[in-house]
Amino acid sequence: MEKVTATIITIGDELLIGQTIDTNSAWMAQQLNAAGIWVHRRVAIGDDANAIAQALDEEKSKTNIILITGGLGPTADDITKPTLCKYFGGKLVEHAPTKARLIEMMQKRGLATLDRNMQQAMVPDVCTVIDNLRGTAPGMWFEQNGKVFVSMPGVPFEMKGLMEASVIPALVEKFQPPGLLHKTLLTAGMGESFVAERLVDFEAQLPGNIKLAYLPSFGVLKLRLTANGVDKIAAEKELEIQFHKLAALVEDIMVADEDISMAEIVAQIMRKAGASIGTAESCTGGGIGAVISSIAGSSDYFKGGVTSYANEVKTGILGVQENTLKLYGAVSEETALEMVNGALKVLHTDYAVAVTGIMGPGGGSDDKPVGTVWIATANNKRAYTRKYEWRYDRKRNTALTITAALVQLKRFVEAKL
Repeated sequence: MEKVTATIITIGDELLIGQTIDTNSAWMAQQLNAAGIWVHRRVAIGDDANAIAQALDEEKSKTNIILITGGLGPTADDITKPTLCKYFGGKLVEHAPTKARLIEMMQKRGLATLDRNMQQAMVPDVCTVIDNLRGTAPGMWFEQNGKVFVSMPGVPFEMKGLMEASVIPALVEKFQPPGLLHKTLLTAGMGESFVAERLVDFEAQLPGNIKLAYLPSFGVLKLRLTANGVDKIAAEKELEIQFHKLAALVEDIMVADEDISMAEIVAQIMRKAGASIGTAESCTGGGIGAVISSIAGSSDYFKGGVTSYANEVKTGILGVQENTLKLYGAVSEETALEMVNGALKVLHTDYAVAVTGIMGPGGGSDDKPVGTVWIATANNKRAYTRKYEWRYDRKRNTALTITAALVQLKRFVEAKL
C-alpha cells in the first residue's frame, strides 16, 4: 500500500511578514502523522487569489490531500472562500444550518446580526460543509479527481475542533492510510554530529521500513525512529527491537525514552522521588521555574524560586556572602554553590537548582566571556556544580541554560552526577 500524503497551506499576509506565527501547520502535521498520513509539504502564501490558485495547482499533482487554513473571516481581505468557489467552478449559496447557528450565536451574545456576519453562511455549492461548532466560519470539503481539499478557519481553536471532530476521521476513512509508528528518545550533552557518528553502524542495519531522524533543539537532541507498513503489529514489533538497540547505544546521554518535554521529565523524577524542588535564578530571570510550573499539578513538588538578578538579592535573601562576590564575582562556582544552598534553606525544599551567568550581548570579559554560566544542584547532603560556555546570542544562551539546568537536576536526583 502506498503512503498517503498531504500538503498544508496556510493563508494570510500576516504570516508572511511575521506578524503572526504559524502554529497551525505544526499542530496539523502532528495530527496527520499520528493518523498515518505523511506531510509532503507546508506552504505559506499571502492573501492573493492567483497565489492560492497556483499553490493548489502545484500541490494537487504531488499529494493526496490539501489542507488549507486562513482567509475565511468576514472582512474584505478574507478571500479564500470566493477563490475556492471559482477554482472548483461553483457558486455561493446560503447554507441554512450555518445561518441558523450564526443567528443563535449572535443573539446569545447580545450582538446584532450584521450582514457581514451572515455572509459566513454563504458557501460554494460544490463543497461539503463541515460544521464549525467553535466559531462562525464553516469548514469546506472539496473533491477533485480523487484528491481532497479541505478549507478551515485560521483561528487555531476553531481549526483544531474541525480537525479532531471531523477532518481527521473522514480522511482516515477515505484513504485508509497504512500503519505509521514512531518511537522517540531524548539525549543531552552531545552534539548532533557526534551522536550521528556513534550511530553510523546502527543506521546501516535498520530495515528498509524504519528510518532514524535527528531532531535538535535548545540543548536536547531527539532521536526518532519511524516505521511504516501495512502489517501494523509486525511493524510495531520490529520498531520496538530497533528502539531498544538505539537506547542501549546512547544510554549515557539519554534523558528520556519517550517524547516528552523537560517539564514533564522533571515532574516524573520529582514525583518518583517524592521530593520537592526550588530554584535560585540570576541569568535566566525565572525561566527555569516557569518551565517547571508549566505542568498542571506542579505545586505538588515545586515550592517556588528566587530570581536574584541583583547582588543585594543574592546576599539579602539567598545568603550569598559579600566576600564571595568580591573575591570570585557573581558568575562563579562559589556564588552558584552559595545560591543553591541558600535556596534549600529559604524555600525548605529537598532539592534546589541555581544558575548564574552572562547572557549577553554585553557584560563579558576575557576570563568570563558572554555565555559563561555556572549551574549548581544540591540537596542537604551534597552539591554538584558545572561550568557551561555557550557563546551564542542572549536568547539562545538563556534557552540552553534553562535546558541544561533541568537536565543537570534530573541526573543529580537520579544520583548520576
